[in-house]
Amino acid sequence: MMSLPAVVSGQLAPERLDRGRFTAVFYPGDALLARSLLARAMSNDTFPGLPRPRERVLIAIAPDHKRFVEWAGPQAPEWGAALAFPESHRILMQGHTAATDAGNPLEVIRHELAHLALHEYLGDLPPRWFDEGYAGYAAGEWDRDDFLTANVALALHGMPTLDEVDDDFSGGTTRATEAYALAYRAVAELAALDPERGLSLFFADWKQTGSLDQGVRRAFGMTLAGFEHRWRDSTRRRYGGLALFGDLGLAALICLLVIAPFYLARRKHDRERMAELEAADRAEEEAPPPDPQGMM
Repeated sequence: MMSLPAVVSGQLAPERLDRGRFTAVFYPGDALLARSLLARAMSNDTFPGLPRPRERVLIAIAPDHKRFVEWAGPQAPEWGAALAFPESHRILMQGHTAATDAGNPLEVIRHELAHLALHEYLGDLPPRWFDEGYAGYAAGEWDRDDFLTANVALALHGMPTLDEVDDDFSGGTTRATEAYALAYRAVAELAALDPERGLSLFFADWKQTGSLDQGVRRAFGMTLAGFEHRWRDSTRRRYGGLALFGDLGLAALICLLVIAPFYLARRKHDRERMAELEAADRAEEEAPPPDPQGMM
């Protein structure tokens, strides 16, 4: 559990800002960011398929990366730009000193708030793949598909199962990035099964039965295993083929760049050789006939 010290060495005491059900705790250098995050949270406080959240939320903004790691604790992943703590209704974010790969903080806060909203309604029922996939879906992280489009592994090695996606979140930065993208795609595809109600009926059935499989059966008329097969097949065909096509196209371009100079040089050599032969033929045709007397 993260705890916020009263004073960070070399900085003033933290400040607090309240807006609706949200409270931000930050240091003076992140005052503008804190106001922007709270405005974003207040402007859109509903999440796809879920009742409007009611729990109060604390948003703690770390003044630097070192402090972010200390507050996050030893279980924080190396790629984390922010973390949600559903059991205490808290969110930890990097402040204005965050690296560029920390992402857009206004999108990040939406992602983390979606985690809290999901757990407020379903508790600990969601597995990791659904938890992360739903947060990405609620935050509108459509660029996750870009990663799948460039992922040749889907075409060459096949799709992982949902359980394997869960494991990949702990497999390092590259595997985690793939896991986030695949989880997003799974939740987006699940929501698309009911164009009118999206995930709302599914969430109600899941909460009532306490079973993900029963929720999928009741809401969408298929088993969880059936959905998983559908998701794996459609994702592999849609994105694995694109990646492989793009990779083959790149390979063809590289081959063209390597072979083209040799081809052009050969063509030049052939033209020069042909010109020499034609010149020799013309010289032979234009040469005076031999003197008959000189041949006697």
